[in-house]
Amino acid sequence: MGEFVVGGREFERDGRPVRLLSGALHYFRVHEAQWGHRLAMLRAMGLNCVETYVPWNLHEPRPGAYRDPEALGRFLDAAHAAGLLALVRPGPYICAEWENGGLPHWLTGPLGRRVRTRDPEYLRAVDAWFGRLLPQVVARQYDRGGPVVMVQAENEYGSYGSDREYLAHMVDLLRDLGVGVPLFTSDGPEDHMLTGGSVPGVLATANFGSGARGAFAALRRHQPDGPLMCGEFWCGWFSHWGDAPVARSPEDAAEALREILECGASVNVYMAHGGTNFGGWAGANRSGELHDGALRPTVTSYDYDAPIDERGRPTEKFRRFREVLAPYAPGPLPEVPVPPPVLAAPVRAESGGWAPLADVLDALGGPEVTAGVPPAFEELDVDRGVVRYRFEVPGPRGPFPLRVTGLRDLAVTYVEGVRGPDLAEEEAEIGAAVTGPATVELWVESLGRVNYGPRLGEPKGLTGGVLHERQYLHGVRARGLRLDALEDAAAVGRVPFGDVGGCACGAGRQRPLTGEQPGLYRATLPVPSPGDATLELPGWKRGFAWINGFCLGRYWATGPQHTLFVPGPVLRPGANELLLLELAGAPALEGKRAGAPRLVP
Repeated sequence: MGEFVVGGREFERDGRPVRLLSGALHYFRVHEAQWGHRLAMLRAMGLNCVETYVPWNLHEPRPGAYRDPEALGRFLDAAHAAGLLALVRPGPYICAEWENGGLPHWLTGPLGRRVRTRDPEYLRAVDAWFGRLLPQVVARQYDRGGPVVMVQAENEYGSYGSDREYLAHMVDLLRDLGVGVPLFTSDGPEDHMLTGGSVPGVLATANFGSGARGAFAALRRHQPDGPLMCGEFWCGWFSHWGDAPVARSPEDAAEALREILECGASVNVYMAHGGTNFGGWAGANRSGELHDGALRPTVTSYDYDAPIDERGRPTEKFRRFREVLAPYAPGPLPEVPVPPPVLAAPVRAESGGWAPLADVLDALGGPEVTAGVPPAFEELDVDRGVVRYRFEVPGPRGPFPLRVTGLRDLAVTYVEGVRGPDLAEEEAEIGAAVTGPATVELWVESLGRVNYGPRLGEPKGLTGGVLHERQYLHGVRARGLRLDALEDAAAVGRVPFGDVGGCACGAGRQRPLTGEQPGLYRATLPVPSPGDATLELPGWKRGFAWINGFCLGRYWATGPQHTLFVPGPVLRPGANELLLLELAGAPALEGKRAGAPRLVP
C-alpha cells in the first residue's frame, strides 16, 4: 500500500515530493448523481485532490438517530474513481456557511457556550459521533489503498477559542479511532489565530484570499518546518440575503493563485465548486468586525463565484485557473467534461391545492407545548422551520402596546386572527395598542443559525417574551414545524388541501397558483424530459420549495437570489410534485400579484 507523509519542506507520496493542488467540493451541496461530473471538472481544471467538510447536524438530526453518514464514504469512493486524492475535514465544527457551523441544535441548545471546549457532556457527544463517522474515513486512507491523505483536527479554532485541552482531545480521538494519515489544522494567518488553533506536532495551514507571501511569513513564525499550504484559498465569497451579489474578478483570483504556487506551496481552492444549500441548511453570520452585530443570513445558492458555477459549468475563472495550474500537472490536463443535460423547454406549474399554515401544522407539526415562558426552537426539537407561539392577553384591561423581546429571526403576527406587522428585529412592537382579552399569535421563522464567531450556538425562536405594557404574558402555547416533515410523502398526504385561496371556481377549476396567503401550496410540473433547470417564483415572498420530496431550499423576494437551482436527477419524466411553503404571503409585495411558478432551462 502507499504512504503519504509530511516532510521537512514538502509532502511526500510514496517517497516522492508532491504538491497538493486541491479544490473544495462539499458532497452535501451537490446531488449525489452529479458527484462524478463535478469531480471530473476538478481534474480538468488541473487539480489532483478534493477537500470536503462533514456536517454533523445533517447526519445526526436527533441524538443517536443517524441519517446516511455513509454518504461520505460513497463520495470518497467517487473521488478515488476520478483519480483524486482527498482531504477530509470532519469537524465537529465546520463553519462552511452551514447551519450552526454543522453542530446539532440538540447539542448547542442545552450546552450553549460549552461547545467547542473540554466540557465532558460535549465531548461525549463528539466521541459518539466520530465513533460512528470515522470508519468511513479510516477504511479509505491512502495507506489502505484509498484516496484520503490528510484529516483536519477541528476547524479554524483560533478564530473562536483557546482551549488547548480540547484540541489535544480532538487529536487523540482521531488517532484512537484509527486515523493514521497526517493531521492538519487551518486558521487565519494572524498570530492570535495561529496561536489559538495550532497543535504541537500537527501541520498548520493558513486560510486567506490574497497576500500569500505575507500569510506564509506569518505561518513560518509559528511553524518553522513542514510544507507550506493554503488550507483555504478564498477565490470568491458567499452572499447574504438583502445584499448585493459578491464577485471577484477572474484575473485577480488567478494572480492570487499564481502567487501561492510561486511560493512553493500547496493549495486548497475554496470553493472549486460551491453547489447549493439544499434543505434550508444555509447558515448565517453576525455583522461587524467582531461578528457580534446584526444577523446576516446566507442565501440558498452557494455558487461562491467559484470557477465551476452552481450548475457545474466552467466559468472564465475556471479557464484562468486552468492556465495557472496546467504547468504543475504531470501531463496534459483532461478535456473539460460535457455539461449535464438541461430541461428541454419551460414548464408551468399546474395548481393542485392549498392548505393554510394552521392546517399544515396540525398535520405535520410536533406536539404542542404549554409553558410559562416561550420555549426556544431547540427546546421544541426544531432545527429548521417555523414555530407558532400563542399568547392570551388577560382582560378586561385597557389598550397597551404589545412588545416582543428576543426575537430570532422573523415573525408574522396575528391579533384576534387579524394579520399584524411582520417583525424582523430582536426588539419590536406589534402594531397598534391591544385591549384585553385577546389572542396573539406569532409565527416565528429561523433564518439560519450563526455559523461563525462568538455567537455560535445561540438559540432560535422567541428567546425573550411578549409584554403588554410592562407585563410579561405568561402561559404560552408553542408548536413547531420542522422542514424535514415535508419530505415524507405519506405525512404530506395527511394535509387537507383545498382549492387555492379557498376559492371554489367551478367545473373542477382552481384559481391560479399565486401565493397570496401563507400556507402550503401543491402543484404539478409536467416534465417531458428531465434535465438541470431553474425554478422561477415570480412575486412569491418568502418560504421553501420541494420537488418530489427534495428540498431545494429557501426562496426570498428580498434577493439577491430570485430563483432556485433544480438538479436534473430530482426530476422524472411526467408529473412532478411541487410543494411551496409560503410563510409570508404575496400581499406584502407592495400590491404586486405573484405569478405561477415555472421551470426554465
